[in-house]
Amino acid sequence: MADFQNMNFPDTNGTSAPKAKTKKWFSFPLKVAAIAAAVGLVAAAVFGHLNTTSAQTTGTGSGGSDTGILQTVASGDADSSSSGSDKVAAVDVSSVVEDAMPSIVAINCYYEETGTYSMLTGERDEATEGAGSGIIVAQTDDTLYIATNNHVVDGADSIKVTFSNEASADATIKGTDADDDLAVVSVKTSDLSSDTLSSIKVATLGDSDSLKVGESAIAIGNALGYGQSVTTGVISATGRKVETEDGTTGTYIQTDAAINPGNSGGALLNSKGEVIGINSAKLSDTSVEGMGYAIPINTAIPIINQLIQSETVSEADRGYLGISGISVTSSIAESYDIPQGVYVSEVAEGSAAESAGMQQGDIIVEFDGHTVSSMDGLQSLMQYYASGTTVDVVVERKSGDSYTKKTLSVTLQSSSDSSSEGSSSSSSEGSQGSSSSQMPSDGSSQYGGSQQGAGVPGSTSQGGSYSQEIPGSSGGSGSMQVMP
Repeated sequence: MADFQNMNFPDTNGTSAPKAKTKKWFSFPLKVAAIAAAVGLVAAAVFGHLNTTSAQTTGTGSGGSDTGILQTVASGDADSSSSGSDKVAAVDVSSVVEDAMPSIVAINCYYEETGTYSMLTGERDEATEGAGSGIIVAQTDDTLYIATNNHVVDGADSIKVTFSNEASADATIKGTDADDDLAVVSVKTSDLSSDTLSSIKVATLGDSDSLKVGESAIAIGNALGYGQSVTTGVISATGRKVETEDGTTGTYIQTDAAINPGNSGGALLNSKGEVIGINSAKLSDTSVEGMGYAIPINTAIPIINQLIQSETVSEADRGYLGISGISVTSSIAESYDIPQGVYVSEVAEGSAAESAGMQQGDIIVEFDGHTVSSMDGLQSLMQYYASGTTVDVVVERKSGDSYTKKTLSVTLQSSSDSSSEGSSSSSSEGSQGSSSSQMPSDGSSQYGGSQQGAGVPGSTSQGGSYSQEIPGSSGGSGSMQVMP
């Protein structure tokens, strides 16, 4: 029998009403339903034509783009309307699943942790494992690109991808977007056998903007790390606003197809076998069933394109701001009438941020044209910027009883510059989410949160989770969990 209690996976949270709970790992207690991927009810259609070098999108929704790896197929190339037979739920969706399965992968992440074995042996390194899913979205001559959730691969020391033919290969993180909970991992085609290359294919992407409530949905994913499985259901709602505990609020597809631990990063399909969403979260509460969530594929496409095309900067060459910050979640922002973003709890002396005029108490809301809604998101953005780069950073600064936007021109420093000039304050920035910090809002209220470093050498935070309690908050009736 499987030892569920010793297996861990990440979690997420909240609908607009319930309080969210984000965990670095998700555990495998028996209360968690099978993490199988899910499969839709309608069996009518088959996958659309597959581009061997890039994922295709049918329809003309907002996800369609004239540029980028992921391309849009003209609306005339695919009929998105339902036929008469599509209006009747079917039990057998095996042909749709069979066609889609070569595009879905299982993702296993490995983490090295230092733990105490016993009083006699002292510390030792222990490997922990997490599992999730992914979708093959693009392929070049030398690289395979796989889309997944950021929380699936966040902080992983190594990643292994398993394909539909059970072959495995090492993968590396190409790019991450913490605020949108998306990531791309890459696999070298040279690491794959000819048999594997011939058995896999790039997914066909559908048009999530054209979804109708009640149409069939099929979910596929790496259930509990056991391998791919399928569940079925319908589109319960579109445009659902959901806030996770780390403060980010997203718009999701809601489905009653089972989405459980291990499903995250997997595909939500329509009856044609087209990917319409990336499975991400499940509302977990004893009184709630059948509320799974997926990131609409039209939302994901431009982000995935950017992650594929952008090159991360090495740690040695990366630019630094020189601050410590705390995520201001949307619930805190609403409760205390302050902007959502990153509260600057400390500015290192002589840092790039100080030189640009950033002050303690500022709330960073934009970085080089990108909206910032959490510390994790800010850190994800900065992995693409080298030292010496000048960027515009927009902050909200308190002025009396209100906040005023200010745009600061910041020239990012190197790690060595930040280390020497900001050494007096960098020691507070390696909290890894374990310390508590206070943010004054109106002079009387305080919010507790985990302080993290952004662009200050010595910060060991992985961007993990940020938790808070609002005085007087009931916490809602459920929790939104991020599932790997």
